[in-house]
Amino acid sequence: MAETKTFYLPDLGEGLPDATVVEWFVKEGDIVRLDAPLVSMETAKAVVEVPSPYSGKVLKLFGPAGAVIETGAALVQVELDPALPQRADAQDTGHHHGPPKTQTSDHASVDQAAPDHSGKVVASDEGGEIKSGGARQDAGTVVGAMESSDRVVAEQAVAVGGVKAVPAVRALAKKLGVDLSRISPSGAGGVVTLADVKEAAAKGTAKTGSAPLPTGEVGARSATGEGRNVPQAPTPPAPAPVAAPVRTALSTSGQPMRTAPPGAAPVFGQPEQLKGVRRNMARVMADAHAKVVPTTLCDDADLHAWQPGNDITVRLIRALVRACKTVPALNAWFDGDALTRTLHPHVDVGIAIDTEDGLFVPALRNADVLDAAGLRQAINRLRDSVKNRSIPAEELRGYTISLSNFGVFAGRYATPVVVPPCVAIVAAGKLRHELVPVMGGVETHRLMPLSVTFDHRAATGGEAARFLKAMLDDLALSQ
Repeated sequence: MAETKTFYLPDLGEGLPDATVVEWFVKEGDIVRLDAPLVSMETAKAVVEVPSPYSGKVLKLFGPAGAVIETGAALVQVELDPALPQRADAQDTGHHHGPPKTQTSDHASVDQAAPDHSGKVVASDEGGEIKSGGARQDAGTVVGAMESSDRVVAEQAVAVGGVKAVPAVRALAKKLGVDLSRISPSGAGGVVTLADVKEAAAKGTAKTGSAPLPTGEVGARSATGEGRNVPQAPTPPAPAPVAAPVRTALSTSGQPMRTAPPGAAPVFGQPEQLKGVRRNMARVMADAHAKVVPTTLCDDADLHAWQPGNDITVRLIRALVRACKTVPALNAWFDGDALTRTLHPHVDVGIAIDTEDGLFVPALRNADVLDAAGLRQAINRLRDSVKNRSIPAEELRGYTISLSNFGVFAGRYATPVVVPPCVAIVAAGKLRHELVPVMGGVETHRLMPLSVTFDHRAATGGEAARFLKAMLDDLALSQ
């Protein structure tokens, strides 16, 4: 009787309790080989491609596209093929995750997963705790801080169906309805890039369901940039697209709850399970609400003296840095359990960036030593990294104070959420012009609404007021 193995979802390096199935690269009954692409999973930060830890026949997939799988839960069951290569026990890396190994039958066991030294996720045949050569550290994620594994899972371009692309590119293509096989890759080695997908979506030249480009033409274009005068082999017509399965669960009321697959149109009128970034955002916001004693101060910064050419975001960060130096109590971390406060000599600003997937807060490091040009360059780099879902995990943690510029959309004042261990967050509202009384008459001034929320356990009202006053003073300067 052939041996059966169950592969359990490993910790994908995000420190989160679950991940969402984006796309299966196999189906039940398929033969999968060791280290071949098995499934792509979406976490709070990125889409990660998980390779197969075994070679053999796929017996069962524990969840369709769109399903939320808990870390450590069964992902796929495989019947091992002794004629195909398997990972030897000697190849075990010693990094383990999940519950202890239990014997389910004479031929089936619970196997965990661990990363190999190349950054891939591979199978481990032992249970136990994670051992990464050091203690796990508190790690910020899209909207705050939480525990994270020290392991890193690298996104690699893998050829699936003759198309090379990293998981994030495949996820974007699925979301935009772009057929990767109809795109001429511009990346090194014939890899389809995010820019390729966005360009194809804008032009509407590679919609899903259209006939793919012949393989030879794709290869020729990636090598020569032209793709002309290359003999082509006939390509069979693409199969009709199959609708992705929709997961059905029960809501708290006992009624069916539908969850659309990733990239599908929103489901209106029915409960929809949160995934990825939004799922993590919900957890972090609830945790912050339970742990912080928030108080908010509001006022208007008068920008009447500004000279043309001022960068609003850069000026905001400069004013925030000045306020942090004037009142260090708000540029701090607070431990509510130990009742300890850590003041920071440097200023790392968490920049809130809104995306369709949810809220990201990357850290702009050493804002207190950067000039205007350096700040603008750092802001642009962070925004591009978030937009492309390529931002490293280390840049989503460790900021000392946060900034939200929601005024680019609408709204004057707000009560932004302080995410522990930070003590404060600053929010800027929509700029407006208003009549202001001055000596001898009335003038029209440009005003910027500011809101400062702080944890009242760690800072006093006077400290917060002096912090806000320092920002107002700096923003009132001409340049």
